[in-house]
Amino acid sequence: MSIQVRAFARSDRDQVTALVNAHVAAVVPGVSVSVQGLLGQLEREPGEFIVDRWVRQRLTLVAEQRQRVVAAAHLLRYDTEESEGYRDAGEIRWLAYWPPTPNWPDSAAGGEALMLACHAQFQRWGVARRYADGTLPVPGVYGVPEQWPHVRVLYERHGFRHDGHTEVVYLAAVDRLRRPAAPVAGLTVRRTVGSSGTRISAALDATAVGYVEVDTNLDGGPRVSRLGAWADVGNLWVEPDHRRRGIGTWLLGQAADWLDLGGVTRVLDYADAGDDGYAAFLAAAGFTVLTRTARGFTTGAGGSPAR
Repeated sequence: MSIQVRAFARSDRDQVTALVNAHVAAVVPGVSVSVQGLLGQLEREPGEFIVDRWVRQRLTLVAEQRQRVVAAAHLLRYDTEESEGYRDAGEIRWLAYWPPTPNWPDSAAGGEALMLACHAQFQRWGVARRYADGTLPVPGVYGVPEQWPHVRVLYERHGFRHDGHTEVVYLAAVDRLRRPAAPVAGLTVRRTVGSSGTRISAALDATAVGYVEVDTNLDGGPRVSRLGAWADVGNLWVEPDHRRRGIGTWLLGQAADWLDLGGVTRVLDYADAGDDGYAAFLAAAGFTVLTRTARGFTTGAGGSPAR
């Protein structure tokens, strides 16, 4: 069995995109990244407008077995003079490989060979710490999702440990979100530009008492297919003095009305695994759990960074 690990070539783009989309499909239903979108992430990640500017080098590796790409990984090397958490660090931004099947029982060997090559590259770079993740250019796919046990096992077998936290990704069909009447007399709604999408605010006597931000620009143009009908909850906030009065649920209902007008059918939200209160709130509003994902795999001192 001969496995060749080498730098990614443009002629690999279709095979690597198919590999990546197989991993996406296990987490987010009906969504895929285009070849253009994947190639764009290999060059830069404009959505990571703080962290991406600290990247000094990028390298994508593939493992080829019997003329088939069976594994791929995207590596980052961070600057030596920036944020303490990333300073002089190397990261496997994502790694994907085909699990064994009856017609290709030894495909996992490609993942093993690729991991050895990743560590060898980190050694050549002389990085001070090593991180591993699974962020693909699709909303809701980051960390190491529970649907990728083969990737987590591979990371752990090669020295990475999970010392970060676990997040839960929630999904709701927009037409199933609750749309209650205003819970407080005099409550009005206004729409403005927010930092993480369109901000829909709840106002009482001209004073904002809460807001939700929804991002409907998830497809990045032609980069991600079938995401024009998806949205993402960027922020949801209710002033402490006005909590437990139904304003948060009402805001989600107002957002659902707005998303309906644009033909949006699905919306995502996120929370720490231990946030039982927010989990109950989302369940009552109409969300279900899409996946749980582990963040923060590291081998070096200093712990994992928080993105």
